[in-house]
Parts: sequence; C-alpha cells; structure tokens
Amino acid sequence: MKNFFGRAVIGFAASAVIAFAAAAADFTPVVLYDVGGKFDKSFNEAAHVGAEAFKKETGGEYRDFEPTNETQYEQALKRFARRNADLVIAVGVGYSVAVRKVAEEFPNVKFTIIDGNVDLPNVQSITFKENEGSFLVGMIAAMKTETGQIGFIGGMDIPLIRRFEEGYRQGANYVRSDLSFIENYVGTTASAWNDPIKAAELAKSQYARGVDIIFAAAGPSGLGVIQAAKDKDRLTIGVDSNQNHVAPGHVLTSMLKRVDLAVQAAMTDAKNGTWKAGHRVMGLAEGGVDYAVDENNAALITAEMKTRLDEARAKIVSGEIVVDDAEGANSAH
Repeated sequence: MKNFFGRAVIGFAASAVIAFAAAAADFTPVVLYDVGGKFDKSFNEAAHVGAEAFKKETGGEYRDFEPTNETQYEQALKRFARRNADLVIAVGVGYSVAVRKVAEEFPNVKFTIIDGNVDLPNVQSITFKENEGSFLVGMIAAMKTETGQIGFIGGMDIPLIRRFEEGYRQGANYVRSDLSFIENYVGTTASAWNDPIKAAELAKSQYARGVDIIFAAAGPSGLGVIQAAKDKDRLTIGVDSNQNHVAPGHVLTSMLKRVDLAVQAAMTDAKNGTWKAGHRVMGLAEGGVDYAVDENNAALITAEMKTRLDEARAKIVSGEIVVDDAEGANSAH
C-alpha cells in the first residue's frame, strides 16, 4: 500500500511536470503589425525582430498577421481571441479602440498593446518616452548642421508623433538657440504611414529651402526621406529601428525605439507566467530609447559629440533635464 502510494505520487508529479512542459511548449503568442508590413525597416520591423529574438531564445513559435488597413484591426484581434491565443500583441496606437473593445469581450485573453494605453485587467500597455530619444538626435542635428536649418517630417499628425517633434526641437535648442526649424506631416490619416513618395517630395522641398538635416518619424514613409537625402546629398535621421544601413553616409543616426525589447519581454513574461497587466513606460532610464552609432555612421559622430550626448543623457535620467512630452509644456532646462 505504502509503496503503491509512493509510486502513485511520483507518477502524478512526473505527469504534472510533463503536462507543464507540454503547455509551455504549446505557448504560441500572436503579433499583429500596424499597416506598412513587418519589413518596413522601422516600427513594425522592430516588433518582428523582438518576436524573432523570443523564438531564438526560447525555441518557441509565434504567429503574426499583417493588416492592409485599419479596418482589419478588430477583426484580427477577435479571430485570435476566439482561438484563446496565449497572448495577442497589437503593435501601434491605431489598435487602441479595437483592443479596448475586444479585450472587454474576451476577459480571459491577455493583450499587450504597443504605443497605446488601455486600462483593463487583461491588457498590458507599453509606451515610450520618444521625446527623450528625440532630444538626443536633436542635439546631434544641432551639432552637425552647417546651414543652421534643420527639419522634421512626421507621418500621421497625431500627439504621438508630435512628441518626437517636440523632443527633437528641444534637443536642438539645448545645443544652440539660433537654429531655423521646418516641419511637415505626410497626412492626417493612417495612409500617411505608407506614402514614401509624398514624404520624399516634402523632404526635397525642405532641402531646397536650406535644410541640411531632416529627422523623419514617419514609419515606412520615412524611407522616402532617406532616398531624398541620398539623391540630394544631404543628411537625414532614421527612426524606431536602426536605419543607418539604408543609405550609409546619408543617415546621420537613428532614434531607436526599442519595440523589439518590449515585444520580446511581453512574450517571455507571458510564457513564464510573469506577465502583468498595467501601463509600462520605457524611456532613456529603462533602455527604451536611444540613438544609433555603427559602422555606417561612425565617421559622422565625433567623440566630442558623444561626450555631450552622454552628459545630456545622464541629466535626463537624473531629472536635471526635463524633456517636454508635448508642445507647450515645461521646456528643457
């Protein structure tokens, strides 16, 4: 009896371990990209890189979906929620309304939204302090410009992209106060993210007016700005992913937004059982934003520039420099 009981307990424990391992092996998160596709060399591709890093590190799999327009957001969310997906990651602020609606309808499904903030018990919201990373690339533009005129081209005119612009302005003004600044937006609808032709036209117009460096926070449309910089032999600043390699010598730097780290962490935490709902903000202190230096732009960023950037970074992290979140707020000091 005793031996039988002992063997039963051991057998039960072993079965539990096997069942847990099988459940972990079956864990399959889902990534829903924003319009523009996962190989946009920018925002979506950063999310894809994070998912691939999760796959490589854990040996697990994931599923993904590339919508062609915003009307597919809710439909895609519901499709995977009905299948009781282990975790659904919605990449982009455009998903906010759809995530709120679907998460309420499927309270037992976990959702992570990147760039949005949805306050529900089954939603994890991850946003970034884009203004802090943009402050640093604004400093770089101010230290590098030869004409004293710098530009900004945003994709869709929304508060999120205005945050990039504001940080960029403040960083530039932190270095010098005599700069001329020109800004344009590709549009006011989601199609603004996927119009590199119009973005290139805007960039060429800015270059013609004397601008020699343009920071483009425009998703796939930003590739048009990079092409214009190459065509006109000027400089541009990439965004989200490291875009220095797209046109070496013409991409001064890239403002890194570590969507890859956010996606990888969400997947890993969900698999390990440590995923938590709530709002997480990633800035310079959290390693969520930065600027890129590699072999493609190393000759453009001097040691003196790096020293000034390191000093500013430390002051932002400590709170000595406060970078505005939106235009009209407290100025950097």
